[in-house]
Amino acid sequence: MTAVERLQDGPPRATWQGWVVTFAIAALAFLIRLPYLARPKNLVFDETYYPKDAWALLRYGYEANYVDGANDLIRDGKLGNLFKNGEAAYVVHPPLGKWLIAAGEWLFGMNSFGWRIPSLVFGTVMIVLVIRLGRRLSRSMFIGALAGFLLTVDGLQFVMSRTGLLDIFQATFLVAAVLCVVKDRDWFRHRLAAHLVARDLADLDGSFGPRFWIRPWRIAAGVMFGCAIAVKWNSMFVLATMGVMSVLWDVSARALAGARRRAWFALIADGLPAFVSMVVLAAAVYLSTWVRWLQTQGGYFRQWGADNPDARTVKWFGAPLASLLHYHHEIYNFHTGDYMAHQTHTYEANPAGWLVVQRTIGIDAVNDIKPGVDGCTATGSDTCLRVISGMGTPLLWWLGAIAIVAGLYFWFAKRDWRFSVPLVALLSTWLPWFKYADRPLFYFYAICIVPFTVIILAMCLGKVIGPVGSPQRRSRSLLVGAIVALIVANFAFIYPILTDQLMTRRQWLWRMWFNSWI
Repeated sequence: MTAVERLQDGPPRATWQGWVVTFAIAALAFLIRLPYLARPKNLVFDETYYPKDAWALLRYGYEANYVDGANDLIRDGKLGNLFKNGEAAYVVHPPLGKWLIAAGEWLFGMNSFGWRIPSLVFGTVMIVLVIRLGRRLSRSMFIGALAGFLLTVDGLQFVMSRTGLLDIFQATFLVAAVLCVVKDRDWFRHRLAAHLVARDLADLDGSFGPRFWIRPWRIAAGVMFGCAIAVKWNSMFVLATMGVMSVLWDVSARALAGARRRAWFALIADGLPAFVSMVVLAAAVYLSTWVRWLQTQGGYFRQWGADNPDARTVKWFGAPLASLLHYHHEIYNFHTGDYMAHQTHTYEANPAGWLVVQRTIGIDAVNDIKPGVDGCTATGSDTCLRVISGMGTPLLWWLGAIAIVAGLYFWFAKRDWRFSVPLVALLSTWLPWFKYADRPLFYFYAICIVPFTVIILAMCLGKVIGPVGSPQRRSRSLLVGAIVALIVANFAFIYPILTDQLMTRRQWLWRMWFNSWI
């Protein structure tokens, strides 16, 4: 195979049939997540923070403190006197995720449907992105569709798509950013091939080759990473690893095109524009999400610069930006300081157990519903309950953990670069948490892991099926079909504890396979 042919390698050409499959799976995901989205009507778990912050953003442009008993007032639709006269609230996450929740509240009101519908929309978009990323990596529409379908029947993604928290937005932006980085890889390699074809060259013959200052997909990646960071800061780890990987791909592509030693010049010649397109642009996007806070006068720490005119940052950047920098310094200290290190929580989960669903998260619960109340059919001493558990579909996650190990084998032993992308993205969202394992961490943070896990699992299942024409392909396809059917059955079995359905305590215990899930 010539250098041009290898550079021209890419995913199958997009077809309308592929888009029909993509949107059919997305529609399925949306439709099974939509029913009873507004139930329960009260704020559940950390919804006590973000939907309320979002409502304050709509009114003041910054997060404000609420009166005592605000959650009950919101549940009852009494929205007239929720705030303490615009008193600023100290919050520890950037504003973009809350602005997205605010969009739902602006459209549908300050109610459970309004603050959850943005999560449903983004959860559905995530499935579209996973399908397209899986397709692009595997060079197979079937594998991409399989990855998207597996994500559709994951319990954690299901619950996070129906809850007004920030993490579903972060995860969706991260998948979009990684997809853009991979699309940029193909774009760059195809441009190198086109350069050789236009000049009727077999290769670059030791020259560095053309420079591409404007790379649209790399710019798009910078925008998406900026948005992800503007939801939660730890998205920076994925930006760092994928940025390095992207530049190393440039070195590899130029070496393949025949640049030989000069291919390493790409670390500077391609690396500096990449830094501007991804890191500098991401920083600008991040800063833009604070514009409304900067425009106000009442945000938390907003007047710090004015109150400290002799501070060095005020002299360098001006009072508003200095105030924002001071706020960020305080937020960083909150996340990494001694205060959080001494906190505990009933549902804290060490990241070492996330991949195997060692400890789930309780989102909401109404216990001890007596027989005959609310349709409870319990008998004897049994009672009923309604719960929402943030639980990944166990069989999917356990197989995914095995697939991650297999993916590392295919990457390092078999030199299959396609596995490197979801593995690097997954590890970048997971391993940094171990540094902070001395403070409460929660399983639902793993929503940033599962999109990449299902891609790895789908590609491994593709390996099981084997290539077209293999004599064992039919029997292996049946095996993979059986595995997928078991995952769907497992999702259906835990569905009642994902959706606040009434069940007896005995029925609930059937689904609590380990004490750590209770």
